Amino acid sequence: MTIHTFPADLEIKSANTDPIDAVKTALQGLTEDIKTKTAPVADLTTRLEAIETKLNRPALGGKTDEPTEEQKAFSAYIRRGDAGLADAERKALTVSTDATAGFLAPTSFGSEILKALREFSPIRQYAKVITISARDVMYPRRLGSTAATWVAEIANRTESGPSYEQVTLTPYELATFVEVSRQLLEDNAYNLEGELASDLAESFAIAEATAFVGGDGTGKPKGILNATGITQVVSGAASTLGTNPGDTLIDVFSAIPTLHAQNGAWSMNRKTLAAVKKIKDTTGQYLWQPSLRDGAPSTLLGRPVIEMVDMPDIAANAIPIVFGDWSGYRIVDRVDMSILSDPYTRAKNGINVFHARKRVGGDVTNPDRFVKLKIAAS
Repeated sequence: MTIHTFPADLEIKSANTDPIDAVKTALQGLTEDIKTKTAPVADLTTRLEAIETKLNRPALGGKTDEPTEEQKAFSAYIRRGDAGLADAERKALTVSTDATAGFLAPTSFGSEILKALREFSPIRQYAKVITISARDVMYPRRLGSTAATWVAEIANRTESGPSYEQVTLTPYELATFVEVSRQLLEDNAYNLEGELASDLAESFAIAEATAFVGGDGTGKPKGILNATGITQVVSGAASTLGTNPGDTLIDVFSAIPTLHAQNGAWSMNRKTLAAVKKIKDTTGQYLWQPSLRDGAPSTLLGRPVIEMVDMPDIAANAIPIVFGDWSGYRIVDRVDMSILSDPYTRAKNGINVFHARKRVGGDVTNPDRFVKLKIAAS
C-alpha cells in the first residue's frame, strides 16, 4: 500500500474550515504537482512513440533501410561513371573491383537480380549452385563400385574395385548492355538502380534458362536435354505421350532408383502440363493433384512439378518431360554480375552505356538421378 503525505506547508488555517474541503484542496494541489514533475517523462514517451511509428512506416519504393556506403558509391558510379567518384566513394567500391574492369554490384543489387533470375529460371531453385574461384572445376564421378561375392572357406577371392571419370564444369561468359539517357542519370528522383536491375535480370535470366535446359555445352552451359548418360523412356506412339499416357508416366517415375525418385521433381512446359492434367488412371481419377495450400507445388504421382518455359512441346523425337533429383544438375558461378559504365561511345547522342557481364556454367554431374521421356519418331 502506498501512503501519500501532504506537503509540509499545507495547513488548515481556520477551525471553521470543512475538513473534507481542506483534504480535497490538498489532493488537487498534490495532483498538479505530480503532473508538473512527470511532464518531461510523458513528453519523452510521446516522442519515442512518434519515432517508432516513423521507423515502422514503409518508405516509398518499399525501402526502409538506410543505404550502405557501398550502395551509395555504386549509385554514384551508375550516375556519374568512374571519373565522377570521390575518393571516399572509390574506396567504398574497392572491395568490389572486378579485375577485368568495372565494379561488382553490391549485395542488395545482386539479390534483386537473383530473385528475378529465379522467376525466369526456376532450375536454380532445385539445382546445386556453387561459386568457384578458378577457371574451371573438376569432380570425380564413380562409374563402377566394388562387388562382394560368396566364397567357400578356402576358395579364391575375386578382386573388385571402383572406377571413376572426371567431370569438368567450365564457366562461360554471359553479357549484355543497357543504354540510359543522361537526363535519366541526372534525375536523382528516378529509381535508376531498380530499372537497371529489372532490365539486366530479364536478359540474363532468359539466356541462363535457355542454356540450363537446352544448351549444347559449346560456349554456354550444357543443358539437361543434351546431357549424356541419362536413361530414356520412349513413348509408344509418335507425337503423343503414348496410347496409355498414364502407364508411360509410371514407367518414367520407376526408371530411376527409389531414393532419387523420392527426391525427384517433374519438369515440363505449360502446353505439356495441360496434356498431363487430363490423364486419368483406370478408376477415372486424375494423376495430376493440384496443391491444397498456397506456396506448395502441385504434384504428379506424388512428386512436385516444375513449370519450365524452355522445355519443348510434345512432338515427334522431342523430350518434353524430364523427371529426377535436380541436385544432380550443378550450376557454377565464377564471376557475379559486374557493370562497366561507358559514357564516351554514345556521348554525341546523350546516352550512357552500361555493360553487364557474368560467368556461369552448368552440367549434369549425376546422370543416374534423371530420366527423360522421349516421344517416338514414328
